[in-house]
Amino acid sequence: MTIDEALTLARQLGVERGDAQALLGHLTGQDRAWLITHGDAPAPGAEAALRRLADGEPLAHLTGWQPFHGLTLKVTPATLIPRPDTETLVDWALELLAALPGEPAVADLGTGSGAIALALKAACPRAQVSAVDFSTDALAVARGNGERLGLTVDWHHGSWFEPLAGRRFDLVVSNPPYIAGDDPHLPALRHEPIMALTPGGDGLADLRALIDAAPQHLNAGGWLLLEHGWDQADAVAQQLAARKFEAARLRRDLAGRARASGGRWAA
Repeated sequence: MTIDEALTLARQLGVERGDAQALLGHLTGQDRAWLITHGDAPAPGAEAALRRLADGEPLAHLTGWQPFHGLTLKVTPATLIPRPDTETLVDWALELLAALPGEPAVADLGTGSGAIALALKAACPRAQVSAVDFSTDALAVARGNGERLGLTVDWHHGSWFEPLAGRRFDLVVSNPPYIAGDDPHLPALRHEPIMALTPGGDGLADLRALIDAAPQHLNAGGWLLLEHGWDQADAVAQQLAARKFEAARLRRDLAGRARASGGRWAA
């Protein structure tokens, strides 16, 4: 199969042209400009890969890579694929870090591929970043990303704050599982680890647990920032207020959807 034939097949299968070109670029080791001018070149493995893509397998799993906040991260089926929406959380965290002196202590809980932790370390090298994940497979991917990028993060295996007992931070960030257990979109995400997507029920269990436990691990004036679903902002704000967080705020993503909420721990 040639590149042109592969692009024709992609169109027939309903695969977006940009995704098809990205996949073909991965298979051939060439960039998009080369693909356009070499339509008669062979594309080994293209048919099978395009059919997998059309069947819902993520492009990032087929190529093994995903861009995030200026970094290129290795991803596997053991990790949640980093989404552009999560960059909203990273940008907010970086704004807060810019106002802190010295070497602020940061914790990323449920790090997955290491996306948030590594993006923060890359943009704010003076930050002392720790990251936690319950999955040993995901943690191995995150550690590998850190080593490849030359970014030093203190990686920990465990559940949420458990491996950070006795430590306090100036900033805690997390993109926890928050999709409701009966959400109709879950089947489309079947190629990603279910534990990273939903805690079941109304999707708020892990968000509640993090808000409840965070004060024991925050320095005075420290911030907790959490990604959540577009329809969970009010519930998260209520939980932050009930736990006596101050200056609770909301950030929206580029599409204008409620994406992250946070508050400051005063004492």
